[in-house]
Amino acid sequence: MAHTPVNHPLRPAYRALSFLAGAYLVVFGVIGLIQTSYESFTGRNGVHVFGQETNLLWSIVVLVVGALVLGTTALGRNLDTEADKYLGWALLVLGSYELATSRTDANFFGFSISTVVVTYLVGLVLITCSLYLKTAPQSAAGAPRQVREGRTA
Repeated sequence: MAHTPVNHPLRPAYRALSFLAGAYLVVFGVIGLIQTSYESFTGRNGVHVFGQETNLLWSIVVLVVGALVLGTTALGRNLDTEADKYLGWALLVLGSYELATSRTDANFFGFSISTVVVTYLVGLVLITCSLYLKTAPQSAAGAPRQVREGRTA
């Protein structure tokens, strides 16, 4: 029976990886805000941060997502598991939208292909981290109750 691991031995490493992903997003967002503060809010404007194209809207979105990741990672208590999972999937959806609209007028976030790739990678890192961050009391960890008691159904 497949389940998400609880109290994984590499949990501190995954928590650090989640923190690094959030810190990257915050730094990207802050630098993007500084560089695009006088540019257009949406659309492509030619501003690059860390080799990725950005605009003011995408910088704000990334800053908010990064702050949420950092905040929930600092709090822990399985909040980081849920936040990383949902924010990771949200980044994958945004990356897919922008990949589909990258050469149209619907490219609101001003993505280039390199921005799509990095958005996918950060989303996948957050989803992977969410799989291994779950904690529980030692008595509740392990196999589901039916399997521990010898029942299969």
